[in-house]
Amino acid sequence: MDYGIIQGIITLVVMFTFLGIFSWAYSSRRKDQFDEAANLVFEDESSTKSGEQK
Repeated sequence: MDYGIIQGIITLVVMFTFLGIFSWAYSSRRKDQFDEAANLVFEDESSTKSGEQK
């Protein structure tokens, strides 16, 4: 194997990894979880557990 083939294989692995993460992030099955996570900053602090201290 020469350097060009190894470079091509690495490029394909990185490209498929990117496409996998992209499809996971924009999947409609994940939308509810991402919306919930996005709204966490707007929740009232009094709704946290009573035993927790900062």
